[in-house]
Amino acid sequence: MTPTSQAHAQPVLIVGSMAFDDLELPSENAKDVVGGAATYAAYAASLFAPVRIVAVVGRDFPDSELNELTRRGVDVTGVERKEGKTFRWAGRYAQNLQSRTTLDTQLNVFADFKPRLPEAFRDSPYLLLGNIQPALQLEVLEQARAPKLVAADTMNFWISGERATLGRVLSRVDLLVINDEEARQLAEEHNIKRAAQAILKLGPKRVIIKRGEFGAMLFDEHGIFFAPAYPLENEIDPTGAGDTFAGALMGHLASQHAIDGGTLRRALMTATAVASFCVEGVGTRRTRSLSRADVAGRLEELRSLVHFTS
Repeated sequence: MTPTSQAHAQPVLIVGSMAFDDLELPSENAKDVVGGAATYAAYAASLFAPVRIVAVVGRDFPDSELNELTRRGVDVTGVERKEGKTFRWAGRYAQNLQSRTTLDTQLNVFADFKPRLPEAFRDSPYLLLGNIQPALQLEVLEQARAPKLVAADTMNFWISGERATLGRVLSRVDLLVINDEEARQLAEEHNIKRAAQAILKLGPKRVIIKRGEFGAMLFDEHGIFFAPAYPLENEIDPTGAGDTFAGALMGHLASQHAIDGGTLRRALMTATAVASFCVEGVGTRRTRSLSRADVAGRLEELRSLVHFTS
C-alpha cells in the first residue's frame, strides 16, 4: 500500500470551490482560512499526480496561495480571478467536532461561477467534480474529452432541490463519493447497504460512502470493501476532510497503470490515511506540508489495525 511516485502519473482535473473559512473550533477561532473543496482536494491529489484546478476567486484572494499550489505541482491557469470578493463560509463546531452550525455563507464571485476548461485541460484523464450545482457539473462533462474516470461529489442541498438534474449527472459518472447522510437522503433508504445498491441503480459504476470516524465503504461490481478511519489522538479541524479524501483517492488512482478492484481498494485506504492528516490541523495547514513518506507510514499503521491470521 506504499504510495507510488508521480513519474508515470496522469493529470487530475478538479472543478470546485476555493474559499475563505471563518472557523469557531473547540481549540481556537481561525479567521480567513483558505479552503474550498477544490483547494483541499488539490493539495491531497498533488501528493500522487499532477493536478489542474478550475475555480473562481475574487481580488482578495492572495497570490501567495496560488503560488503555493503551483509549488505543489498544481496548474492554476484554470482559476479565474474576478472583480469582487471570494466565496466565504463561517461555521461553529460542537465540542466533540461531530456537528457544526453554519453561521454565514457569502457566495460572492462564486454565485456566478461558470466553469470553463482551458483547452489544455479538456483531455484530462481523471476528473473530479466537486459538489457544485449539478447543471454546472454537466457543463464540465460536456467540455471534457473522454476522461478515463469521472468522480463526483454532491450535497444534501442539490439532492433535495435538484434531484432530476443530479440524476443526469449520476448517469454519466464512474464513481460517486458522498457521506452516509447524503447517501440515505439520495436513496431514500436508511440501511447503508441497501442505500448503496439503490444509488448504483441510478448510474454510477461505483459508490464510496464516507462515514467520518467510522471509516469509508466502497460498493462496486466486486462487492463491498471497508476502510477503517485512523484513530486520532488530536482532532483539531474536520473541515475539508471529505474533499481531502476525494482528492487523495483520485490522485492515487491517477498514479496507477490500471483501475481494477485491487487498485480501488488501495486507493480507498490511501484516501483514508491522507484525510486523517487533514483533521490534525486547521484548514490545509497539515496537508500542504505532507509527504508521501508520511502517508506510507500511516498506511502501515492502518494495515496493522486490520491485519490478523486465521
